[in-house]
Amino acid sequence: MGTKAKVGDTIKIIHLKGEDYRYDGKTGKVELIDGIGQLHGTWGGLAVIPEEDEFIVISSH
Repeated sequence: MGTKAKVGDTIKIIHLKGEDYRYDGKTGKVELIDGIGQLHGTWGGLAVIPEEDEFIVISSH
């Protein structure tokens, strides 16, 4: 599924499990990784769950 991302990385969402297509293709910068490992960032709204959701790291810092 997802690759390891860290705060400051830019990711591209391929698909969020259980959601419709609204986030597919969105990119954003990871601003926070919470206590259970979910990624929060500038793509808006929903957290990315690395174990479930599909995304790629497009810029690593």
